[in-house]
Amino acid sequence: MPKQLSTARRTSIAGLLAATTLTLALGGCATYDVTAPADARADASAADVKAKDARLAAARDAKNGDGKHADAKGGKNGKDGSGDDVDCRTAKCVALTFDAGPSENTDRLLDILKKEKVHATFFLLGQNHVDKRPAEVKRIDAEGHELANHTWSHQILTDIEPKEATRELSRVQDAVRKITGKTPKLMRPPQGRTDQEVSEISKRLGLAQVLWSVTAKDYQTNDSALITKRVLDQTERDGIILLHDIYKGTVPAVPSILKELKKRGYTVVTVSQLLSPAKPEPGMVYRP
Repeated sequence: MPKQLSTARRTSIAGLLAATTLTLALGGCATYDVTAPADARADASAADVKAKDARLAAARDAKNGDGKHADAKGGKNGKDGSGDDVDCRTAKCVALTFDAGPSENTDRLLDILKKEKVHATFFLLGQNHVDKRPAEVKRIDAEGHELANHTWSHQILTDIEPKEATRELSRVQDAVRKITGKTPKLMRPPQGRTDQEVSEISKRLGLAQVLWSVTAKDYQTNDSALITKRVLDQTERDGIILLHDIYKGTVPAVPSILKELKKRGYTVVTVSQLLSPAKPEPGMVYRP
């Protein structure tokens, strides 16, 4: 009898047929593994599900004043951006992500996120960003956001030699670890372009790949109202929002985006929270 495919693997095959824009961007047939957040959660191991449920219970106990079972690493949001007071198996979640920072706008963005009690995933760029703004990297981490990798110099990984692609990713891993003591577990390939070789490199470096379902194309406009509209028009449950805090119109749009998302019943989370109880699998491509 043929071996039954897992939900994630079925999604991988279906995704290869359906993801026309990604296939066109890659200029060929993709053969790497792809899974959606809901499928990742459904395929989580029994041990991870049990651990997640225990942490949720501990967070509830802590919130209710009964801390005897609370995990010291739990609470509102873990220091790695994977807080376990959120359960996207039942909540209407959407992940908020920012690419290519930190920048001169990052502190203002962090002020907004802190005020709104929201955590995000930051896909950090190395050259002229991480290396020039270590204080912002430290603050991103200290305030419970998720640190992630967006390469050192934004080279298209599918266009360069494997050795160079490895260096593009490993330099950010090393720089972030030196600043925070933590090593990113997620990466976003520039322009979303990946292939089997990039997936294998990511796997060796312990990095899962994260694409997106919502883009405001904020690199094309400084109109904050337009950025807000584009995000809200595209957002659905289990989506992943892509924004850039390096552009002038983006950070001013964030308060109105968050206000309307909350009004529509969304819980805004990090990528790891969206995937939980599953753990990001190195080499895997996650795309809603």
